[in-house]
Amino acid sequence: MALCFGLTGVRYAVSASFGGPVNHWEIALGCIVLAGVLDGLDGRIARLLRAQSRFGAELDSLADNIAFGVAPALILFLWSLQAAPRFGWIAALALAVCCALRLARFNARIDADDQPHKSAGFNTGVPAPAGAGLAFTPVYLWLITGNDVFREWVVVMPWVLFIAALMISNVATYSWSSIRLRSSYRIFALAGVGLLAAALITNPWLTLLGICALYLGLLPFSIMSYMKVKQRRASRGG
Repeated sequence: MALCFGLTGVRYAVSASFGGPVNHWEIALGCIVLAGVLDGLDGRIARLLRAQSRFGAELDSLADNIAFGVAPALILFLWSLQAAPRFGWIAALALAVCCALRLARFNARIDADDQPHKSAGFNTGVPAPAGAGLAFTPVYLWLITGNDVFREWVVVMPWVLFIAALMISNVATYSWSSIRLRSSYRIFALAGVGLLAAALITNPWLTLLGICALYLGLLPFSIMSYMKVKQRRASRGG
């Protein structure tokens, strides 16, 4: 389903770029967001059904590469980067290629015993779904403000290249396993999830922009947190 939503997003982007309704850009982004939601559920559903397999892991990576690498690259190219005189397509390719490289690195390490980031509860680099969401930040700003400056390739291209670099970087980023809530806070967390869902329904683009800003703002803290973990491990080893 995530794979289908990713390709459907491309379909609506093609329609919008060839004179279709403007809201087709919104539908294209919505398809990628839904693919991200499904990506967050598929592993948990597989574990619940005791249906985990290496086949499923490989299929998940292939679907992620299409939904969060190829599809966002094509949508951003059709939306803005095709106006760049020479390197617009190269920037779009960079996003797709870096997503593929990130997923390949993840698969290559999936059975490795020595994974310092994973064992400490961190990801290595920005995950593919988060990378796709961050890459769409100029589109969110355009949809919110209606200002075409956010659609200019001179704005979009550097941002896309920056996000592509984050995806293949060795930056330690927070993962779901690094979030440990006390039992007394869980009811507030559930309420927060409900409010977030309501915000996504009523004002999706502003909410997604806020989530992206929060994610980027947490990167320095995730790096410092991992450095503390490394120092503790080194002191124990010494």
